[in-house]
This record gives sequence, structure tokens and C-alpha cells, in this order.
Amino acid sequence: MCGIIGYLGPQEAMPIILDGLKRLEYRGYDSAGMAVIGPQGLAIRRSLGKLRELENRLQQEPLFGQVGIGHTRWATHGRPSETNAHPHQVEEIAVVHNGIIENYLEIKEQLIKEGHRFASETDTEIVSHLIVKHLHQGLDYLEAVRLTLMEIKGSYALVIVNAAEPRMLVAARKESPLILGLGEGEYFLASDIPAILPYTRRVIFLEDYDLVVVRDGEYLLLDQEGERLERPVNQINWSPAMAEKAGYKHFMKKEIFEQPRALIDTFRGRIDPDLGEVILEEISLTSEDIQGLKKVFLVACGTSYHAAMVGKHLIESLCRLPVEVDLGSEFRYRQPLVDAETLLIPISQSGETADTRAGLSGGKELGAKTLAIVNAVGSSIARDAGSVLYTHAGPEIGVASTKAFTTQLVALYLIALFLARQLGRLNRFEVRQRLAQLLKLPTWVQETLDQDHEIRELARRYMHAHNFLYLGRSLHYPIALEGALKLKEISYIHAEGYAAGEMKHGPIALIDEQMPVLVLATRSPVLEKVQGNIEEVAARGGRLIALTESDNYLVQERVESFITVPSVPLELSPIVLVVPLQLLAYHIADLRGTDVDQPRNLAKSVTVE
Repeated sequence: MCGIIGYLGPQEAMPIILDGLKRLEYRGYDSAGMAVIGPQGLAIRRSLGKLRELENRLQQEPLFGQVGIGHTRWATHGRPSETNAHPHQVEEIAVVHNGIIENYLEIKEQLIKEGHRFASETDTEIVSHLIVKHLHQGLDYLEAVRLTLMEIKGSYALVIVNAAEPRMLVAARKESPLILGLGEGEYFLASDIPAILPYTRRVIFLEDYDLVVVRDGEYLLLDQEGERLERPVNQINWSPAMAEKAGYKHFMKKEIFEQPRALIDTFRGRIDPDLGEVILEEISLTSEDIQGLKKVFLVACGTSYHAAMVGKHLIESLCRLPVEVDLGSEFRYRQPLVDAETLLIPISQSGETADTRAGLSGGKELGAKTLAIVNAVGSSIARDAGSVLYTHAGPEIGVASTKAFTTQLVALYLIALFLARQLGRLNRFEVRQRLAQLLKLPTWVQETLDQDHEIRELARRYMHAHNFLYLGRSLHYPIALEGALKLKEISYIHAEGYAAGEMKHGPIALIDEQMPVLVLATRSPVLEKVQGNIEEVAARGGRLIALTESDNYLVQERVESFITVPSVPLELSPIVLVVPLQLLAYHIADLRGTDVDQPRNLAKSVTVE
């Protein structure tokens, strides 16, 4: 959940590392630090708080040298403090780490008995101590690192510098993301692609248990036994500008407005509207595999879980296959009924979500066929799954997911249509009709985005509320959940999403003259029921806000405020309806002055349990 970057090359390391950390700050911002090896040896600067605190310190106390490591932290072990900030140094060794070392207490107690003294509360510091311990035992540096990796249990992405080996970086990964960037006579190590995009687009995605040694002019990839191995070099087609704000105040707003483009990129090349076919060459399932499916499992966390809930509706209605939706953190700790006749679909923007990745691993062990929906190219889940459908949303820097969510919904719709066609549930004409509608989707989303000013004015009306209730039915229930999640994530207003039919089973007790209640009330087979919910809220004085069509006057007349949306087919409506909810959450948060892109206590990629 932390951001890591390392550099070795001919340039000064400090500005490159600092620039990389700025691009990784979405991964953690409790504290930050940097270590550089220069003419005076190994020097470290660390600070509590956001990266600007470290930047201010470096202006007063710069670091000089061409080899270094940096880290921005999201606390797991040890409270946020300068002492607990990375890098952690013991003698000539300094380490940065992402992940959780599960047996650190056991190791720490033993090291203390042996005379080691610890300066922090973190699990990471034991890595520095173990390496130093093995060096004192006479092992060479790489063997000391390799033995340390064998002793620790848990997840890690580690980058290590040694003042005694000033022109070397050593790195390793297990269950936490780490990439190696190959420049012209220089090398980069990072948690995520945006950190190194200004310098190179040639990257190697490291695998679990890989050990990397970087020296001037060469890099070595080693396995657990120290034997050399090869990994493919990948060319990344993201431009640095794709990871910049492009004139928007926040990354989140930029990413909201990128959605028409992202949606097109996700279905481009995968549909043939004339033939009425969905072409998913990425899916390696045979026709026999698909015909033999008896069940689908969708596994995800957070916003991706809400996408999975929509996916359940789509796949069950179009394919007539039973679908279960599970939180990754629950799926991994029970005994799901998964077998070779099950299709397991993990969904993750980053492709590194620890609980979702563990669910994928568990499903594979039980024999399930696996198809991942992922945004980050080359990520762990993408590599581990039998097939992967990339969403092509591009880099998503804002912690609160927006374009990743809507592109996940498109990917799920494509999968539902593809399976329905393969199973004979839909004929070519029926698919052709739906694909013609899909082509209009970016325009409908853009029409909704064009109401940005009106939505901001609406946000002013409700920005001081202490609680919000979101109601939706059927396909719109997950969107109510997602709207509430967005609001509480970035504005810190307490918000809950409910299935509208459940309102009278508890939430109705909360409704009074101070409670805004946002109702998804577009035309659908359940609109009459939703109108009944509106009357129930109105009778109790609730401040009603409706999301409805511009000509749906029956709804508009019964509410305090409304946001209009285009009239769209039910199957695509979740993608359109979530956009104004994203904008409403964004504007309320911005008007309240919160840190929209980096909300407190949250990180972009949850790579630890």
C-alpha cells in the first residue's frame, strides 16, 4: 500500500526519486523518506506527513548522489511518525518496503536477544537487521539478502541499498507490486508505472520470489535459489501526460471527465456491431469450457465489488447462469463451492488487491476457470488468471475510483454478451441491437458530464449535511452503494446506500427534515415501486433528491431537487447514472475543502490484508 522508487544511473538521484514519489503519493501519504548514496556515503532524510514535508526538508538539506531509494508510506505496522518512516537503516544497509511481514515479532524478539537495538515500531526494520546480521556472519551481500528473504513470511516489495556497494540496487518481491524500468544507461525500480513514465516506457514486471540486482550497465534477475532467470521486457503505451492533471484542479475530476474516452477504449476492437458479435480474443475458454459452466463467481473489493453486483444482474439475465458475488476478504476465508464447472472472475483496478488476489489463488486451487478484469497491465492478478480482460481506463491516480468503475461495467457487459452468445441465450440480432446501444454510451455519459455546473450548484445546497441516504432498486441498488461510497470517501460525510425496498426495514427511522435522501428514479420496470419509496420519504420530511430523466415530471414534482440524465437502456443505465453521483461527491468534497485525491486513511491500491 506504500509507494517505492529506486534509481541507479548517471543523473542526480534526488530529483528523480522525488518526482517518482509525487506520482506514487496516491499509494500512501502518512510519511515519506529518501536515502541516497553519494560522495559522503549513505544519507537519509525522512518526514512525517505528506510528501511536501519531505520536499521542504530536502530543500534545506539536499542529498547528492546517483543511487538512491524513496518511499511514501501508508501505515500498517507502527503509527505514522518520522521514526517509522522509511527508509530504515542499520549500519550500511537501508531498506524501503511495501507489504506486511507476518512473522516480524518473532524475528524481532530473537534479534533483540542477540543484542540488536530497534529504532522504529515497523515490521520493515527487521529486514535491515537480518541483512546486517548475516553480513557479520561472513556471508556476501547477495547471499545475506537471499537468506533474509527465506526467513521472512508475508508479502513484500523491497528495495535495498548498501553503502559498501555504492553502485548497486537490490530488490525483491512477493505478493506486492514491483517493476523494473530500463532506461538509457539507467535503471528504475517502482511500485507502479506512473512513477517512471517520464524516463522510460520499457519495463519488466517482476514475479513473486524474483530477486533483482542492478549495477552500472547491467541487471540480473535471480530466483529463490540464486539461479538466473529471464522476464520479458514490456513496452508501455501510456504517455506521461496521461498521468498528469491536464488543467483540472484534481486528478479525480480529470478522471471523471475521461470516462467517454475510457469507455470507447474498453470496447474498441472487441465488438462487431454489424455482425452482432462480441470478439474477446483474450478469453482462452473453449466453447466446450463455456458450455460446461454451471456457476459464475465474481470476487472483488470496494468499488470493484459494486461493479460485480451489477455484473451479477447482467450475467444472470443474459446468460441464465447462477452468479454469486463475494467480497475478496470474505471469499478467501470460507469454503466456497467452486469446482471445474465454475468461472471465477476477480475484478481489480490495480490488479494487486491482496484479498482479491488471494481469492483468485484459492479458486484456481479448487479447479475453477479464471478470467480477470483488470486495468493495470502486467499486474499480479492479470498474470495469475487464466485469461484477462483489460479495461484500458489508463492510469487512475485519484484514490476514489471513477473511470475504472465504469470501464469495469463495460467489461462485464461485454463478457455477459459474449457468454450469452456462446451459450445460445442471445441470437446475433439481439446482440446487434445491444451493441448499437453500447456505441451511444460515450455520448450519453458526455451529456451527463455537461451538467457539471448544475451539479456543483446542487452540491452547495447539501454540502453541510451530516448524513446522506442513497436508494436504488434492481440494477440501480449497486449504484446507490457506489454513490454513497464516493461521498463518504472524499467528503467525510456519513452516507449509506440501501436497496430501496429495504428502507422501511430500518433506515426509515433516520429520516427527518435534515436528511438528504438521493433516489435513483429513472424509468425502469421498478419505477412505480421507487415512486412509492419517494412518497414514504416525503411523508417524513426528508430532503429528496432524484436522479431521473428530464421529462419524468411525476418524479420531479415530488422532490426538493433533481439531476437529469439521458433516457438509456436499463442494462447500460448503471454506467450513466453513476457519473452524476461521482460529480456530486466530488463537488461536495471540493466545496468542503477536503483533499479530494488523497482522502485521509485511504490508499489507492490495497496490497495488504
